[in-house]
Amino acid sequence: MAVVTLSSASGSPGVTTTALGLALLWPRPVLLIEADPTGGSNLLAGYFRGTREYDAGLIELALTASDLGEALADVAQSLDDTTVSFVAGTRSHTQAGALRDLWEPLANALGDLESTGQDVIVDAGRLGLHGSPQPLLDAADLALLVSGTTLPNLSALRSWAEAFQRPALDWHQSGIVLVGEGQPYNARDVAAAVSLSVVASLPEDPETAAVFSRGAQPSKRHETSPLIRGLNSAIASIHSTIARRRTELLEGARS
Repeated sequence: MAVVTLSSASGSPGVTTTALGLALLWPRPVLLIEADPTGGSNLLAGYFRGTREYDAGLIELALTASDLGEALADVAQSLDDTTVSFVAGTRSHTQAGALRDLWEPLANALGDLESTGQDVIVDAGRLGLHGSPQPLLDAADLALLVSGTTLPNLSALRSWAEAFQRPALDWHQSGIVLVGEGQPYNARDVAAAVSLSVVASLPEDPETAAVFSRGAQPSKRHETSPLIRGLNSAIASIHSTIARRRTELLEGARS
């Protein structure tokens, strides 16, 4: 495994909730990057309910004059008693421009983390905004578009799908994570409409999603809830998708 990015074509289909949910269930140590250019840390304000102070984040990385890999270790904060660490996003959308020169060297630094046994999940927010972390998406092993299944969702998704199909980058993979499959369109409908594969589908599960999005108290059924089961299936699919592509590339290099 290595670097996985999540972003959306429009609206609020649950990119941040999905990114955090994946990170908390991830089977290896993982670094979660809040790279959404809209500003503010959804982790600090949502999952931690404002009880955790902002210590450092992307702006501190952008201002560092030292080795970026070392700076990442200094800036990353642990996520309670887990193997998850995170880098907080900007405090305001007005800081997005200051990150323009950070994204490319950060992409290189994140790619190097795999050798340390650590994977990376990037919450890239909505596509097309000023300050969007495009180099992180370009460099990811797997770039995922998170989308609902309504007609407006698919209309926005289709407009970005072509940008995610990068034939010149033969190592790059892209795909879709659906939220609320069958409301009204299913995975087959979506894949046919946008010519991207559906890597995973997550159910609508507001109760469990609230644990990740606003720090709600988990229910007694949290560990067996539909969303937790869906996230675990998504992790397995993400792993197999990347592993399969790496095997194809290795076999191609040998032939």
